[in-house]
Amino acid sequence: MNLPHRPYLRRPPLLLPQLPSLHPLFLFLFSVDHPLVPATASSDGVYIDTCMMAASRTMWVNGPIIVGAGPAGIAAAACLHTRGVPSVVLDRDDCLASLWQRRTYDRLRLHLPKHFCQLPGMPFPDHYPEYPSKHQFVAYLESYAAAFHVRPRFRQSVVCARFDSAAGLWRVQASDDDTGVVTEYIGRWLVVATGENAERVIPDLDGADAFKGPVSHVSEYKSGEPYRGKRVLVVGCGNSGMEVCLDLCDHGARPSMVVRDGVHVLPREMLGVATFSVAVFLLRFLPLRLVDRLLVLLAGLFLGGDLARLGLRRPSHGGPLELKNSKGRTPVLDIGALEKIRAGEIKIVPGVRRMEAGGAELVDGRFVAADAVILATGYHSNVPQWLKGSDFFSGEGYPKVEFPEGWKGESGLYSVGFTRRGLAGLSLDAVRVASDIAAEYHTTSPSTRSSSSSMVPQPTQLVPCSQAET
Repeated sequence: MNLPHRPYLRRPPLLLPQLPSLHPLFLFLFSVDHPLVPATASSDGVYIDTCMMAASRTMWVNGPIIVGAGPAGIAAAACLHTRGVPSVVLDRDDCLASLWQRRTYDRLRLHLPKHFCQLPGMPFPDHYPEYPSKHQFVAYLESYAAAFHVRPRFRQSVVCARFDSAAGLWRVQASDDDTGVVTEYIGRWLVVATGENAERVIPDLDGADAFKGPVSHVSEYKSGEPYRGKRVLVVGCGNSGMEVCLDLCDHGARPSMVVRDGVHVLPREMLGVATFSVAVFLLRFLPLRLVDRLLVLLAGLFLGGDLARLGLRRPSHGGPLELKNSKGRTPVLDIGALEKIRAGEIKIVPGVRRMEAGGAELVDGRFVAADAVILATGYHSNVPQWLKGSDFFSGEGYPKVEFPEGWKGESGLYSVGFTRRGLAGLSLDAVRVASDIAAEYHTTSPSTRSSSSSMVPQPTQLVPCSQAET
C-alpha cells in the first residue's frame, strides 16, 4: 500500500500485521526526532496518518507542550530550539501575540526602554526608538518567531490539561476552533505560557443594564475618534486607563476617570533617564523598600506634590515596586495625562455606586454624566479553567511559589510569564525552563524519551474539562 508523502515521517511506513494489538503510541518510537508525529495503526496493522481520521485524535509530542503563543510561549519555544529541544505551541487565536495584535489601542508603546523588553537571543533592531510602538513590537515578535523556527498551531483552544500519573505523561486536550475536532496531545512536559492577561476583568456595575450608552472593555478600544465630542467614563486608573483618557482628550472627547483606590504615579523618565533604569540601578545597592521611598520622593520632585489634591492619592501601604512584585499592581508611568488632569480636561472621580440611564452615581453622592463607558479594568489568568489536578497554581491562576522560584512545578510542569515582572521576567523564566528541560531531554536516549508511550493507557473517549480529575 502506498501512503502519501509526509515530511515529518522520517522513516518509511512500517507494516506490522503480526502485532495488531500494539498500542498506537508505540509507533511514535520510529520518528522521535520530530516534535509532532501523528500516527496510529489501522485494523490490519498498517501505519497510517491520523490526519486522515475524522474522529478525535491523539498526538505524541517529543518535547514540551507549550500553551500560549504570546511573548512567553514564543520565548520558551525559542530557548528550547536553541538547546536542541523540539516543542509544540498551542494557541486559541489565529496569530502570534493576539493580545498585542487584536486587543490593544493604536497609540500603545512599550512602557519601558526596549533593552528591558527584548526576548532571549535577539535584540530589537537598532533603528527602533527607545519605546517601540505596538506595531513595531509585533513585527519584532514575528521576526523572532521566524528566526527561531517557532510555528504555533493556531485556533487550538486548550480545554483541559492533566497529568496522567499512571503513564507519567501530560495529556492536553485542545479543540480546533475551525473544525471542532478535539486533539489530545501527550508528552512529558507541559509549559503554561498563557500569562497574566488571558481574560478580561469585567466588573459588576450595579445598574449597568439601565445605562443607555455603550459599555466596552479597553481591549476593544482602538482610538478616541469614535468618541469625539462625547462624555466618556473610564473605569480604572492604571496605565491603560490613563493613556485612554489622554487619547480621548487628543480626539476631542471629554473623559472622566474613576479612581477608586490609591495609585502610584511615576514619571516615565527623569532628566532623560528612564525611571525603570534608575530603579534597576538603585536596586544593585539598596533594599527594595528604600528604593521605593526614593522613587516616591523623586516622583514628587518631578511631577509635583499635588497629586492627592487632584484625586490621585498614593496607596497607604506599599511602594511602587513592592506592590508590583506582591500584588501585580503596576505603577502608572505618566506620558502626559497629568498635564490634562491639571488642566481639567480629564476629570478624576471616585468609585461608582450605580449606573443610571445617562451616567453614574458616585460613592460620594455626585452624578457624572456619560455617553459611553470604557472599562480599563485589566485582565486575569485563566489557568484554573483548564489545568486540572495540579496545586502548583493558586485559584487566581498564579504559581503559589513566589518569584524567582515559581517557574517549575512537579511532574514536568513549568510556567513562563507569571512573574509580575513583565517581558524581562518572562524572558528569565523562558531561559530557566528551557535549560531545565534540555538537561533532562539530552540525558535520555530517544528510545527512553518515548518508552513511556508503551505504558499509556489505551485511548478512551476524551473527557470534558468539567469531568476531568481534580
